[in-house]
Amino acid sequence: QVQLVESGGGLVQAGGSLRLSCAGSGRTFSSYTMGWFRQAPGKEREFVAAISWSADITSYADSVKGRFTISRDNAKNRVYLSMNSLEPEDTAVYYCASSAVLRATMSALYDYWGQGTQVTVSS
Repeated sequence: QVQLVESGGGLVQAGGSLRLSCAGSGRTFSSYTMGWFRQAPGKEREFVAAISWSADITSYADSVKGRFTISRDNAKNRVYLSMNSLEPEDTAVYYCASSAVLRATMSALYDYWGQGTQVTVSS
């Protein structure tokens, strides 16, 4: 059984930083694209960032480019999302997910999901 568990969310002031972590188990973690998505209240889930299995290809939503960085440590079965210059608009539940598709940015291409971690940015 595949499990993805996010951690690192919390409450932060605008301009602050957080680092999310996602721990994976139950599959060959290093063989899959890993992505981060987020869902704000009343909005659809949206793509945030993705990283290829070898970490040589990354993709970002325009809204987070230059502020967020996705990385992974395959030896630890973990993927990270470093978030800087946070804005109130970044408030959402953040989910990590895995996909067999390179450069996957659509949620439909991800087959396993974590339970999410709340990020709240106060103004």
